[in-house]
Amino acid sequence: MRSLRILLASASPRRRALLESLGHRVLVQAVSIDESERPAEGASAYVERIVGMKLAAALDRAALLEPGSWDALCVADTVVALDGEILHKPTDANDGRRMLETLSGRTHVVTTRFAIANPARVEHVESVPTRVVFRALEPDEIEAYVASGEGEDKAGGYAIQGGAASFVSRIEGSYGAVVGLPLAEVSVALRRLVT
Repeated sequence: MRSLRILLASASPRRRALLESLGHRVLVQAVSIDESERPAEGASAYVERIVGMKLAAALDRAALLEPGSWDALCVADTVVALDGEILHKPTDANDGRRMLETLSGRTHVVTTRFAIANPARVEHVESVPTRVVFRALEPDEIEAYVASGEGEDKAGGYAIQGGAASFVSRIEGSYGAVVGLPLAEVSVALRRLVT
């Protein structure tokens, strides 16, 4: 597949790096929307709504760009859920500690939903869920991880590609989806819409 010019509607350095690892040129065009959770909204409904809002906003911005200046648009959002509770980015160290204590020794689901669109506004939208199993964590491990600050801006309060990799005993699904973008599914969508 040829190298594409991809507008990434996300400020996530992880998503950018993942797309660049496929050999594409990534132009960051982050969009800002209200990502507040609605009452009684489940993880699937939440991530579907957020990605839909991001896609609409990103397509509106892309329409203002010079025609022919991009090949594909990509938006994504990742949600971490345990027993029906969405674990957003921690609000502070105590919240991050609570999340890790809750995840310790348990299985949770990380779902990344992404949307790809071409300049003709043909869209592909898909959710990729992955089960992540944490081993039992010791209190000093949790404290050290929270003190590192690595999980401060991550859904669920941890980064599987960082120090929290040692917390994960196994995953069932897409590693990329846990990081923030499922590359296998994104690659297939790009081939269908852009080649």
